[in-house]
Amino acid sequence: MGFLSKLFGGSKTPTKEEVEPIEYNGFLICPEPIAEGGQYRIAGQITKELDGEMKSHRFIRSDVLSSKSDACELMVKKSKMFIDQSSGKIF
Repeated sequence: MGFLSKLFGGSKTPTKEEVEPIEYNGFLICPEPIAEGGQYRIAGQITKELDGEMKSHRFIRSDVLSSKSDACELMVKKSKMFIDQSSGKIF
C-alpha cells in the first residue's frame, strides 16, 4: 500500500516554510499565511519572552489576498497595530 500512496502522491506532506521573524517593540512577529483556493489568508504568530517563558498569540484573520507576499506584509502591519493598540499587553 505504501508504494501506491507514493505513486499517487498520498505520502506528500506539506512542508512549512521557515520565515524570519520580525522584531517589533520586544515582540517577534512571524507571518504564516494560509493557502486557500488560490489565495492566502492572513495568519501568523506574535511571540515574546516573559519571565523566562515564551508566550505566543496566534491569529487568523478573515482577510484573503491573491499574493503570499502581500498577505505576509499585511499580517506584519496588522500585528504592529495590535501591539500598539494593546500597549504591548497582549499576554
